Amino acid sequence: MGTRYEQDVVAWANEQATLLRAGNLSAIDIKHIAEEIEDLGKSEQRELMSRMSVLLTHLLKWEFQPSRRSKSWQFTIRTQRKEVAYVLSEAPSLSGKFNDPA
Repeated sequence: MGTRYEQDVVAWANEQATLLRAGNLSAIDIKHIAEEIEDLGKSEQRELMSRMSVLLTHLLKWEFQPSRRSKSWQFTIRTQRKEVAYVLSEAPSLSGKFNDPA
C-alpha cells in the first residue's frame, strides 16, 4: 500500500507542517522532508530555465525575423523578463547560474 508520503503527498505535507509547528520533531519524516526541500530548489531552477528559454527564443525571433514581429512577441518578451526578474528576486542564488567564470 505504501507510506503516507507515497499515498498522498499533500496530506503528508500538511501533517508534517503540523508536526513541525507543534515542535514534535521526533515524529517528522526527516528523509522525505529533506527530499522535498531539495526538490523545491530544483523546481525553482527549472522554472527559471524555462522562462529564460522562452525569453531567449522570442528575442532571437525578434532579432532574426523582423518581418514577423508582433504585439504577441512583445508581450511575451516583456512578461518573461518580468517573471525572470521575479524568480531571481525570490531566489537570488540562482543568478549565479548565469555568471561567466572567465
